[in-house]
Amino acid sequence: MLECPLILYRHKHIDTCSQSYLFNDLFYTVYSGGRMVTYEHLREVVFGKSEDEHYPLWKSVIGGMMAGVIGQFLANPTDLVKVQMQMEGKRKLEGKPLRFRGVHHAFAKILAEGGIRGLWAGWVPNIQRAALVNMGDLTTYDTVKHYLVLNTPLEDNIMTHGLSSLCSGLVASILGTPADVIKSRIMNQPRDKQGRGLLYKSSTDCLIQAVQGEGFMSLYKGFLPSWLRMVKLGLLPLFFFSFFVLKLLLIYKHFPFSLLV
Repeated sequence: MLECPLILYRHKHIDTCSQSYLFNDLFYTVYSGGRMVTYEHLREVVFGKSEDEHYPLWKSVIGGMMAGVIGQFLANPTDLVKVQMQMEGKRKLEGKPLRFRGVHHAFAKILAEGGIRGLWAGWVPNIQRAALVNMGDLTTYDTVKHYLVLNTPLEDNIMTHGLSSLCSGLVASILGTPADVIKSRIMNQPRDKQGRGLLYKSSTDCLIQAVQGEGFMSLYKGFLPSWLRMVKLGLLPLFFFSFFVLKLLLIYKHFPFSLLV
């Protein structure tokens, strides 16, 4: 994990680390927004909590998987461009010609070659991964947080959220890293004029080729950075949310809103 930035710096290609930054942010905006809105709606409106305000495990599992599928399907075009641009860094290091001049050119080229359908290339392994990740992420988070609040001296605060995010990120990475590897390979494979992959027939075919050719552990390449990324994505929203909520509370406390009515 630490070797990657050193190699990029040594070859003066550190700019490749940030070339997909725009679509990475856009992807997580669409993906996280879609999955969290869906999960909250399913939890609060469709399934509902039990009398003790606990969200049953089976409801959390189904809700997490459905939320992941919907969020990922909506965000697939941005994820596709992000993955393609990340691979440009590898091509640059290997001395191969670059396929895209930037993220906007990548988006336009994919759209021109494959049409609207081309933007959803790899969507099947993508939603499979999202279902597994969110089943592990959202389900574990709710379960661990509820357990800590009921069975330990911890209250519903930042510490509890941090511990829950640490556990949920671990489970999500264990479940999702193999699907993430398969998804990336399918998205980066060359395609014919009809948009069909030339290396893998399906996600199952890609899985079999990876295990047979490189061993089972090849499915867990990038596990550690994946776990750290999951934890970061779980922690940052709370810090931003807490900051803005506290600011709003202070403003509300010192400003007579009743004068506006």
